Amino acid sequence: MAVIQVENWTLELPDKKYFTIGEVARLCGLKAHVLRYWEKEFPMLRPAKRSGRRYYQHKDIRLVMEIKHLLHEQGFTIDGAVRRLARRHRDVSALKVEDGPLRQLQDAHRALREYMAWLETQNPV
Repeated sequence: MAVIQVENWTLELPDKKYFTIGEVARLCGLKAHVLRYWEKEFPMLRPAKRSGRRYYQHKDIRLVMEIKHLLHEQGFTIDGAVRRLARRHRDVSALKVEDGPLRQLQDAHRALREYMAWLETQNPV
């Protein structure tokens, strides 16, 4: 069972990858028409669509819960919530892989792979 935590809300999700709009509405305590409206207003909320049906993944449900928190708990307007989420998404996407701990881990992983390959040439079985 997956758990999504947004501020003071905790949501336990069944172990599955995709959820229908009805399932998400029930899980999040919203109406399906609200989710469809939010898709129009929040460009970052884009569930997969196949044959005209929406399929939400865990990341989409987390975003729905963040939107609900901003609108219902924090009192943001829709425009304000869109700006807040857009800024957060822009800040995360601006992170560069070349910087910081992620780059160090990637370098260490590469070095370990090279060392393991070298060891295999030293001790043929």
